[in-house]
Amino acid sequence: MRSRGVTARVPAKVNLQLSVGPLGADGFHEVTTVFQAISLFDDVTVATAQKGEGIKISITGQTSGGVPADNSNLAVKAAQLMIKNYNLPEDLVIKLKKEIPVAGGMAGGSADAAGVIVGLDSLFELGLSRDVMESVGSKIGTDVPFSICGGVAIGTGRGDQITPALAKGSYNWVLALSGQGLATPSVYQECDRLREGLSIAAPVVSEPLMQALRAGDAKALGKALTNELQPAACSLRPALRLVLDVGVDYGALGGIVSGSGPTVAFLVSDDDHAMDLTVALSSSGVVSSVVRASGPTNGARIIESF
Repeated sequence: MRSRGVTARVPAKVNLQLSVGPLGADGFHEVTTVFQAISLFDDVTVATAQKGEGIKISITGQTSGGVPADNSNLAVKAAQLMIKNYNLPEDLVIKLKKEIPVAGGMAGGSADAAGVIVGLDSLFELGLSRDVMESVGSKIGTDVPFSICGGVAIGTGRGDQITPALAKGSYNWVLALSGQGLATPSVYQECDRLREGLSIAAPVVSEPLMQALRAGDAKALGKALTNELQPAACSLRPALRLVLDVGVDYGALGGIVSGSGPTVAFLVSDDDHAMDLTVALSSSGVVSSVVRASGPTNGARIIESF
């Protein structure tokens, strides 16, 4: 039997705002976040396989190092859940071509899960709505629904309850990447340690940030960027403070640790500014690599069928 398949392209994300509530009795934090999808992509191919082969996964691309090629991969978990929920064939091939950094606070693993969900919906013509696919994604990981949604959106609850947000304009980003990831649970634990004994309010959306997005005002947006996990990420990885300082010195409109880190995202005014900051960061000796991206961009979408 000839294999059939589709390829989905899924973006990375940056958190323009990440506000973290107190640790709940269930061991989780309520968060309020504003996501923007940016033009770094993983391509996720799902295809039918011979009966009895099960789920096979292979990983290539610039950031494939350290990505698990077993059942712990979120892409495999997404496939297993879709097979169970929609009675799909149990034999699949998953191919990940990765450009999104691993454990970089940019939802690389979540993007791959989103690609599998959208891919299987297309491959087997399930006709699922985006809302339904986001609901499936929320059972895999908190960032998966946004990877399906894309654009600019507000995340509440654990970050998985997504509401698209009104935003104008396009934004230029310079991303300082680290050669070593940060585990999200460790960053949250450090956040709790640093805030021990403090009274922590419930998180709310930043009105100055939303005003900047509605106006398409990059300068105002740069000033409004905020991440309450940033002190914890910098505590675990002090070199991040040096990276942030370089960005400030070279006139970035704003700089922020993305999500749980260690990627640092700098908002810049235009391509020339992006080039200047890229050169400065590359020669600083405090980052492993630098990439440029723009946002917002679409969520997971099919780019090829075969």
